[in-house]
Amino acid sequence: MKTLKINRDTIQNLLSDLLKRSPNSYKEYEDAVADIIKNVQNEGDKAVFEYAYKFDQAQINKNNIKVSDMEIKEAYNQIDSTLLEVIQKAKKNIREFHEKQRQYSWFDSKPDGSILGQKVTPIKTAGVYVPGGKAVYPSSVLMNVMPAKVAGVKKIVMTTPCNKEGKINPNTLVAAKEAGVDEIYKTGGAQAIAALAYGTESIPKVDKIVGPGNIYVALAKKAVYGNVGIDSIAGPSEILVLADETANPRYVAADLLSQAEHDELASAILVTTSEILAEQVKKEIGIFLKQLSRKTILEKSIENYGYILIAENLDEAIQVTNEIASEHLEIVTKDPFQVMTKIENAGAIFLGEYSSEPLGDYFAGPNHVLPTNGTAKFFSPLSVDDFIKKSSIISFSKESLEPIHEDIIKFAEAEQLTAHANSIKVRFEK
Repeated sequence: MKTLKINRDTIQNLLSDLLKRSPNSYKEYEDAVADIIKNVQNEGDKAVFEYAYKFDQAQINKNNIKVSDMEIKEAYNQIDSTLLEVIQKAKKNIREFHEKQRQYSWFDSKPDGSILGQKVTPIKTAGVYVPGGKAVYPSSVLMNVMPAKVAGVKKIVMTTPCNKEGKINPNTLVAAKEAGVDEIYKTGGAQAIAALAYGTESIPKVDKIVGPGNIYVALAKKAVYGNVGIDSIAGPSEILVLADETANPRYVAADLLSQAEHDELASAILVTTSEILAEQVKKEIGIFLKQLSRKTILEKSIENYGYILIAENLDEAIQVTNEIASEHLEIVTKDPFQVMTKIENAGAIFLGEYSSEPLGDYFAGPNHVLPTNGTAKFFSPLSVDDFIKKSSIISFSKESLEPIHEDIIKFAEAEQLTAHANSIKVRFEK
């Protein structure tokens, strides 16, 4: 890991380095993604089947692309029973957290007879993309599906790549069934996003697509946005630990590595006021690297995007933390709740030495689909809000419109929109 004293140049260089990981920086893949999307639009199922064979060596056709009830039953027979219990417990926590996010329609009636309000309606269909490449993430199934279920989405369609035998990991299938997915299709990559966005003979078009994926998936979501809604353009995972001299260096090192193991582009940053802690953390990371299974990925991630930033004081550390706007932020200081009040930009905030990041990834309840690459400055975690629409309600009687009708006419005429003005005038003609 690179150890740096904080200054203006340090932070600018760091932010530029981290932004290189953004999907927006991989323009060379856009043409390939555009070709895949166009082929799926034009050829439908045929293109999806061809890409399944090209990328996954899977023989997929109209008869086996949709996961059957029998396949789900087989998955339940294959999954470890204790893991099933854990999935069910996590689902309960995730549901209960998201139920607190529910929004309801409201109406405000005034004495003059006017009624203003807001009608909240769930989107009709949602598509959930679940990766199936380097790793399998049943936790992501729960995190993407449960807020949609709580919001009241009528139909949830999931796509995920299969292996060359046409099988999907049983843990993924069980998590999908437990969460309440209605249909599951064996397709991945940009072709799956295109199928969900435009529909094929087998895969229905949806209104919104959510879920993480590789660079092809991220760029495909970006390309189809507008034809469907999307959650966000997800970048590589990242963690920032804000710590002072009271932090346990072994815990800090373990937490930094918990995100670095995702892939070679993952970022792990320690911002601390203690040079002693910085040295201790580096030492502990070296010890852990000899023990952990994903050593090659960890080493590349730490080498390329691992930083220890030394701040002169806690205020400077907080300022830098807000500038980086990390996906995951752990605060391990003497008074983490006080520090938290000064944090403006972070996807998820973990307070205290026993609130490690994997708690949020799997079990606590808040969503682990979070803004990356500094987008926490203007984006929020996936929530029930992502699966609802809001319509404004306006109802006026003649009596409530009369006192303000000339104001509306004046406004419209000031914008030279005479038809707008006339729409009001005709209602008060003598």
